[in-house]
Amino acid sequence: MKLSRSLAILAAAVMLLPLTFLGQSENQGQGRAIVTVLGKSAESTPAITQQDIKVQVDGKYATVTGWDRLQSPQTPLELVFLIDDSARTSLSRQFNEVANYLQALPPDAKAGIAYMLNGRADFAGPLTADHARLAHELHIPVGAPGENASPYFCLSDLAKRWPSQDRSARRIVVMITDGVDNYERRYDPQDPYVQAAITDSVRAGLVVYSIYWRDEGRFDRSTYANNSGQNLLSQLTQATGGIPYWQGFGNPVTFQPFFDDLNRRLQNQYELGFAAKSNGKPQTETLRLKISAPSIKVTAPEQVFVAPASAGQ
Repeated sequence: MKLSRSLAILAAAVMLLPLTFLGQSENQGQGRAIVTVLGKSAESTPAITQQDIKVQVDGKYATVTGWDRLQSPQTPLELVFLIDDSARTSLSRQFNEVANYLQALPPDAKAGIAYMLNGRADFAGPLTADHARLAHELHIPVGAPGENASPYFCLSDLAKRWPSQDRSARRIVVMITDGVDNYERRYDPQDPYVQAAITDSVRAGLVVYSIYWRDEGRFDRSTYANNSGQNLLSQLTQATGGIPYWQGFGNPVTFQPFFDDLNRRLQNQYELGFAAKSNGKPQTETLRLKISAPSIKVTAPEQVFVAPASAGQ
């Protein structure tokens, strides 16, 4: 009698095992993030392995599933300059530097020029590896106050309509704008349009950098606007794994130091793959990353997109 009862319990336990494993699998999500690791100098970045990395997603430890150096031509690079059409027309003086930067991209990198116009990212042409052609797509900004509607509307539009279906590519955005949200001019860290732009960018896998350049309009010349715009750009870029560039509260004399730094960052980026707990729905979550290596500076996104493991990305 006891033997029969024990066998029945054992059989029931065996039958439940697949359900248990299935439940664990269904609660798993996966994601990826672009991480920049810089050493003290261009030549001193130490070798980093998966074992050196600890990841927390939504405050819970996640499993590192991949850590790959991103180098051309093995990993495609797609880069878009998103230029504020409300910017002061003096921005055109920097276009030689922009064109030179584009010319120096790796030969296989694809790039494009888009303008912030009425809440949209208005492309001057398709993504292309013909970098010389891009110089002809640069035009003097319209310079009319409010021409962009909001730079964050335009970034959301770009994220939703990224001009490529290649999800294996690094997607880099360089925004040139003062970051002022014309629909919410006071600084609000919970600005809904900035939050929407962050979410859309994270879901699309964008790493966003920004270069501060004042727009036309009396409000955009105020210290209040400078503080608001720069703080919002900091919040946006850091959430996606990029950084903001500026030179005080005025327009920078040259973009070259920014481009030199951006080049170094693009040459020292890794793709982090991770598995984390999930509620079964695609969602954005917070990310915390720690790398055990001496004398390095790590820039990682503060938010990541987590998809159900069965859905992929």
